[in-house]
Amino acid sequence: MPVGTIAILSPGEMGGAVGGALSRSGFQVITSLEGRSERSRQSAQRHGIRDVGGYDALVRAADLVLSILVPAEAVAVATRTAEAMRSAKRGIYYADCNAVAPATVQAMAEIVESAGGNFIDGGIIGGPPRAGYAPRFYASGKSAHVLAELSGKGIEVVTVGDEIGKASAVKMCYGALTKGTIALQVSLLIAAARLGVYDDLAAEFRHSQADAMKRIEGQIGRLPTVAHRWIGEMEEIASMFEAVGLPGNFHYGSAELFRMVAGSPLAQPGVARPSLNEAVGTLAKS
Repeated sequence: MPVGTIAILSPGEMGGAVGGALSRSGFQVITSLEGRSERSRQSAQRHGIRDVGGYDALVRAADLVLSILVPAEAVAVATRTAEAMRSAKRGIYYADCNAVAPATVQAMAEIVESAGGNFIDGGIIGGPPRAGYAPRFYASGKSAHVLAELSGKGIEVVTVGDEIGKASAVKMCYGALTKGTIALQVSLLIAAARLGVYDDLAAEFRHSQADAMKRIEGQIGRLPTVAHRWIGEMEEIASMFEAVGLPGNFHYGSAELFRMVAGSPLAQPGVARPSLNEAVGTLAKS
């Protein structure tokens, strides 16, 4: 079935930008803003994403749903969409593109498919699409070819087989490195500040770990605005590690670090992006 109308749940920073890119590529892009924040409403308006009201209306209109949310909301949204499919007696394609463990994705697949839907496992690597840049969407499952139809239309799609969980496994192992490394770097710099050796350690890093120091200096300003979204992702990664016989404690610790950042003064509305020194100084006092 060719895809004409795509529903985005929810049009936040990533979902809104993806929806906007798909709209510019000729798709009809819709959403349900029931219970969503004013920020999501503004994002939908900015990116030309039409609000159709409730989930029942969304399921009747859409050919494909892209779920792009904070991980903690993924199962609830899949369940709510499945209930709407069952009520409308219309099974549609549902791609979960959230940072959740393979076991969580497999549970969502059962929920959606029991309602007559067709489930696609998705995992996003990269930031919001923009001019000259497209994030990669890994896709797996028997319906992955449907998501692949969107490749080259604001996003790049890479399929990794018919098994639900494979795409999420790629995403989560990748995030274990990238976001886990950020958590480690920020943690050790806070420790150095509390021990009174931050300036000495930062100088040594600039001398012998210049590339790593440059990366963390470039990433720290954005961290307070995304830390709340990364808490659940780290917990899902920890769960995934434990499921394959590996210790999950490092990523549980990463979740705690991001919880600290999300609850700090740095994350308050209207606060300017901090420099590395400002961020570490504030967090060291938390």
